[in-house]
Amino acid sequence: MSELKNDRFLRALMRQPVDRTPIWMMRQAGRYLPEYRASRSQAGDFMSLCKNADLACEVTIQPLDRFPLDAAILFSDILTIPDALGLGLYFETGEGPRFKKTIRTEQDVANLGIVNTETDLDYVLKAVSTIRHELNGRVPLIGFSGSPWTLATYMVEGGSSKDFRHAKAMLYGQPDVMHELLHKLALSVTDYLNKQILAGAQAVQIFDTWGGALAHNAYLEFSLKYMKQIVDGLIRDHDGRRVPVILFTKGAGQWLEAMADTGADALGLDWTTDIADARRRIGDKVALQGNMDPSVLYASPANIRAEVKRILDGYGQGTGHIFNLGHGIHQFADPAHAKAFVEAVVELSPEYHR
Repeated sequence: MSELKNDRFLRALMRQPVDRTPIWMMRQAGRYLPEYRASRSQAGDFMSLCKNADLACEVTIQPLDRFPLDAAILFSDILTIPDALGLGLYFETGEGPRFKKTIRTEQDVANLGIVNTETDLDYVLKAVSTIRHELNGRVPLIGFSGSPWTLATYMVEGGSSKDFRHAKAMLYGQPDVMHELLHKLALSVTDYLNKQILAGAQAVQIFDTWGGALAHNAYLEFSLKYMKQIVDGLIRDHDGRRVPVILFTKGAGQWLEAMADTGADALGLDWTTDIADARRRIGDKVALQGNMDPSVLYASPANIRAEVKRILDGYGQGTGHIFNLGHGIHQFADPAHAKAFVEAVVELSPEYHR
């Protein structure tokens, strides 16, 4: 593998000195970019784009050609594991992901296997190795997966949900069944992320999109417990380098201390958490990633710049901060405003590292 020319992102994750705050954006390869829309049109549909290694590589690199970003993230979807388990993932226009089969009963869970990434998700591994080769050491490549709880919500509900009626009914009514489902998913996610690391991912992120929908104790028992199981099972050194792990739970400000105790190297913050408060609470233990509200990108470049400065001031001096949005960039964001955002971080952050 080629020598890494820009390791600012990996260094900040390990809380080592950097010259400026590194930046990447969740969902940085996406519908807000016209070149992405052209590639997706060429592929025919979203999953065909994910399964074509050359096109997945193309869209992964598109934002790097526009913006001075410090990391690339594998172009894929968080629902590849349930799809590989035979649930039949498809996408309804304007309605998001759907599954042809749901997991609702004890027997459904008993029948569920564990993903063998090399055979069931070989297209993801091919995309990782293709992207890593094409990057040629330009920036690090991030691999990722959905968390067990987040995957379970989609599998039990059959798609996205506002109230998680079926998933929470299983959690409270048949907790043993939900635990068995989450345990199986944790084994699948561990294998999936480890194979991504072996294929070339230099850091990994676990996306727990729906952990914040849980009650306090339920989050600890049904979400965080299984993310810790994954962290414990991950390859942490590969290719002569540490492989950092980022945990991101949307809406998790009240659980930061417990999340920092999992052994992860960094925590992603959404925009509802004050980064200064987060650093006071756990910043000597883990790096922090975030956390500008993606909707700020609808504002003027001057207002975007002011918000970047406010967040940099909140984190303060020193390393251990990776600038990011508090969730994925919106499809209606203006690429010129995304550029203003990234350039503001590049221009304003060096003074926080002197």
